[in-house]
Amino acid sequence: MKRWISVVVGIFLTMSLLAGCSSKGTNSKSENGKTTITFFYRWPNEPYKSYFKSVIAEFEKQHPNIKVEEITALNDDYKQKANVLLGSKNPPDIFFTWAGEYGQKFIRDGVALDLTQYYEEDKDWSSKLIKSQVKFFEKDGKVYGVPLFTDSKLFFYNKDIFEKLNLKAPTTWNEFMKVLDAIKKSGTTPIILGNKSPWAAAHYVTALNQRMVPKEVLDKDFSYQGAEFTDPGYVEALKKLNELKPYLNDNPNAIAHDEARNLFLGGKAAITFLETLEITYMKDATFKWDTFKVPAIEGARGDQEGLIGAPEGFMIHKKSAHPKEAMEFLKFMTSKANGEKLIKDTGLASTVDGAVNENTASEHEVKAMQLIKESGDMFIWIDSALDSRIFKPYGDGVQAMLRGSMNPEEVMKSVQEAAKQVKK
Repeated sequence: MKRWISVVVGIFLTMSLLAGCSSKGTNSKSENGKTTITFFYRWPNEPYKSYFKSVIAEFEKQHPNIKVEEITALNDDYKQKANVLLGSKNPPDIFFTWAGEYGQKFIRDGVALDLTQYYEEDKDWSSKLIKSQVKFFEKDGKVYGVPLFTDSKLFFYNKDIFEKLNLKAPTTWNEFMKVLDAIKKSGTTPIILGNKSPWAAAHYVTALNQRMVPKEVLDKDFSYQGAEFTDPGYVEALKKLNELKPYLNDNPNAIAHDEARNLFLGGKAAITFLETLEITYMKDATFKWDTFKVPAIEGARGDQEGLIGAPEGFMIHKKSAHPKEAMEFLKFMTSKANGEKLIKDTGLASTVDGAVNENTASEHEVKAMQLIKESGDMFIWIDSALDSRIFKPYGDGVQAMLRGSMNPEEVMKSVQEAAKQVKK
């Protein structure tokens, strides 16, 4: 009976979503003769909502023959809604996408329109986008998306605690362990982690994989149906995470990431691992703070200088009847003026080169963007990069490892088995 009710609810939801966009399809025209394009994105909350509405209003003012219709949903709801809308008869013209496997699937399945000609025809626009961020939306030499903002991950630390203990930000793993040991001996929690959702610890694993595993191996394992995960560096990366366990808060799987961040902001721990877009929250810190990169691991075979992270952006649906107008809107949204407005209004770091500057952003935001630009290719976090069938045992396994119910070898064995199934 419960299963039957679930099926009915699912059908009702699907019909509701389709009905909600049926009048806003790719071939629609408004009554006054304007071309209508639909814009599907994942920020119905503030301050992002106001930003997008203001950009849309200004675009319509400068392009009186084009009307932009909005469809929004938040995070996980977005993915569910996207499954319905993007496969419908009248899909949205423009849709949001994460980089990595989520976006690459749209390319493989023929959902995303090839935008290469637009990049080549308007170099005044495309040359101003940070090239390393555009690469996340490329496949076989063609470009299928436009990055809106970029994001990375750094260790944020309480400078007051460090200064009190006469500590400096570590640059090597051995230095890191000595710093953590000194903090623990002082009676303060060294690192706070909220891993209620497994992506949080997965970001640690992403960075440690980057340090421990050769780039060519990572590139192969993180390509579609290329995954094997047999390199011993993956197990060594998990062992490094295990080395941090004595310095973490009790039961990190019991609290959410934002709870952990708030505890850090309240001075309850010395260090936490945050995305650079979270710098905007640091205005609430009760102490002086700074950041450092994941330390280099002596003797490891991976990239010791790189960052992890990825941009997020937009694609145009291949069925769009108005790709030119849709592209015009994406180009407008990624102009330098709107890139500056993006970081200033929302804290999201625009992928337009130079938009994050001393006039639009804080000193820490400018520093973080400079690190991203200097790093070249960032290594995308595994929860976005991997097929969900592989990430689930990976994320669940790391949670189990933090609980003490699995060891690194067991986690990677489950990942390897999942990879075999995906390759079939």
